[in-house]
Amino acid sequence: MSDSKPPLLSKRRQFCAGGVSLAALGSLGLTGCGGGSVDDAGSSIKVIESKRSNTVGPAAPRRFVHPGLLHTAADFERMRAKVAANAEPWTSGWKALLASGRAQLNTTPRPLETVIRGGAGQNFAQMYIDIARAYQLALRWKVSGDDACAERAIAFLNAWSATLTTISGNADRFLADGIYGYQFANAAEIMRTYAGWAPADLARFQHMMLTVFYPLNHQFLVQHNGAEITNYWAAWDQCTLASILAIGVLCDREDLYDEALNYYMTGPGNGASSQAVYYVHPGHLGQWQESGRDQGHATLGIGLAGAFCEMAWNQGDDMYGYDNNRFLAGAEYVARSNLRDAAGAFYPVPYTPYQNINASQGAFSPTAQGILRPVWDMVHQHYVNRRGLAAPWTGAQALQTRPEGDGGNGDQLGFGTLTFTRDSLTGSIPSGLTAHQSAGKVVLSWWGCAQASSYTVKRATALGGPYKTLASGIAGLLSYTDTSTPAGVFYYVVTAHAAGKESAPSVAARVITGLAPHTRLKMDEGSGTVAADASGNGHAGTLARGATWSAGRAGRAVAFDGAAGHVSLPHNLVADLADFTVATWVYLNAATPWSRVFDFGSGPGHYMMLTPRNNKGVLRFGITTNFPAGEQGISGNAALPVGQWVHVALTLSGSTGILYVNGAEVGRNAALALAPFRLGPTTQNWLGRSQFPTDPGLNGNIDDFRLFHGALGAAELAALMRT
Repeated sequence: MSDSKPPLLSKRRQFCAGGVSLAALGSLGLTGCGGGSVDDAGSSIKVIESKRSNTVGPAAPRRFVHPGLLHTAADFERMRAKVAANAEPWTSGWKALLASGRAQLNTTPRPLETVIRGGAGQNFAQMYIDIARAYQLALRWKVSGDDACAERAIAFLNAWSATLTTISGNADRFLADGIYGYQFANAAEIMRTYAGWAPADLARFQHMMLTVFYPLNHQFLVQHNGAEITNYWAAWDQCTLASILAIGVLCDREDLYDEALNYYMTGPGNGASSQAVYYVHPGHLGQWQESGRDQGHATLGIGLAGAFCEMAWNQGDDMYGYDNNRFLAGAEYVARSNLRDAAGAFYPVPYTPYQNINASQGAFSPTAQGILRPVWDMVHQHYVNRRGLAAPWTGAQALQTRPEGDGGNGDQLGFGTLTFTRDSLTGSIPSGLTAHQSAGKVVLSWWGCAQASSYTVKRATALGGPYKTLASGIAGLLSYTDTSTPAGVFYYVVTAHAAGKESAPSVAARVITGLAPHTRLKMDEGSGTVAADASGNGHAGTLARGATWSAGRAGRAVAFDGAAGHVSLPHNLVADLADFTVATWVYLNAATPWSRVFDFGSGPGHYMMLTPRNNKGVLRFGITTNFPAGEQGISGNAALPVGQWVHVALTLSGSTGILYVNGAEVGRNAALALAPFRLGPTTQNWLGRSQFPTDPGLNGNIDDFRLFHGALGAAELAALMRT
């Protein structure tokens, strides 16, 4: 066992929503030693666009921190000190651990060669009970220093690593592999710091994790048991990601760790960040992917995703804060929806209909509502007492589950009151302010500060002010709708009030109100490969792979060859659009089904597109953040005609979208919940090309392509057609 310690991490990587590339998987590698610690106190945050984006040449291998999964050396020091001081709630959490039947010294391992979950002969409880025993005994040892607890924990780890060869059953075997994989790795990660665990035994345990657990984890992540990608619920991916990441740390395998981290940020499955928190409502309430299914699975997802984020945090990666604290938005939503008010009724939450390949859920599910799971202290303590954010609903859940046990069902390790509780931290400045124009109004949401009592919203016409107060005394839902904004460019800030003092303002959010040009490609160049943006916003297009110049309706146009030719537009082109208009002239040589006038997105899971002719023979606009199964859209009454210039336009105001052909309305949908900004980062913004590689290219010409902030009316579109 090495006694050397790596330096404390002084910076923590906080990833933007763009994500990173997937690391290649290497051959199995084993290590029998570990050591070191990390203390998150006083660590600063570095915002980067992608992993090692500033590295020149090959990146240095990651040096993992040990112990560094759910708990670090600093965490154990805190637990020991608080229990020794008889401080609450740590002491109550410690007593709950001591009272657990699975934390006792008189227990004996019951290892299995084959563990079965799902189908005939199920025996998986035998494994999760022994994992809980190993973990709880490991905690007892770290807090009390009693080596008898360590020896007993090691006995469980050694017995299983010497026996287990297979995890089997129906599809549920992937749940066993994921949930119990990350839990087993956590027990071993604690015990690797025990001098009495022989390096050969640790190496054998690592080998079991790499050869029994990881292959099934990886298989599920890339194949999803042969099912369509939206078939499996969020928890399936999340337990898999937690297991892969935990095994990566335990076995010092950077490739495995990065596989899990990258998938959480940019993966297509329902456990990835943008899929698990399906829809963020005003006030940063994030609708959970399983909230329309039942609350047992929704709360399970919080525990699994929370464990993933905590383990990544302890290795220096801020998945808790990824995409403007998207996980906190989901946790607050699930927590609130499972709490009762003073009258005994469950708190209401907004709900947007959700659909995947095998489920259509139009309303929040009350099934198992009010379920209690010992998962909340982990989440609440991070955001409130580590980061200083307001998280009132997770806090209320934590209060009613303290002191946490393990829940008895193997779904979570538990005991978060002892292991995660931190001293109170007072937040100072509101953060994460967003502002979007919807139905002509500006909707703002922000993250509050721990201990703040209310908030004030201010607006200015210039960055830095002077700012005018719009509303004060805002409490409860941290959202405000500005109905008084004229057309123009405005900047909003929010301040917090605590103990009679007003904080400094948040970072400003900029929003364009009314109608304003966003992008205009006149396409009059006639040569070269660049279509300039006449709006002045720098959104030039690039002709690629067979797109050429041709005669236009007036002047020049771009011709598309029906194959690979397209125009590529900048990344994140529509990230600032809520209410919007797109308008262009199209000349079709052939109305090929599923070709595209435009398609903006990041692949077949997140896109907004316009096809001249769908499989039903009509013009179709579609937008989705959940693959075609979740697509919302507007259908016209016919396909775009062939052999003539046609003006086609689409507008969205609030939830109402309208399709126009030659200035006449041909389709409408008043229940569109998705707007362009909800697509997240878009790296494939194309004219004439689809996100789906098997779809045909556009066969025809496009002239004068325009995007606007705001929804033009019919008269304004008619005037546009004359210019």
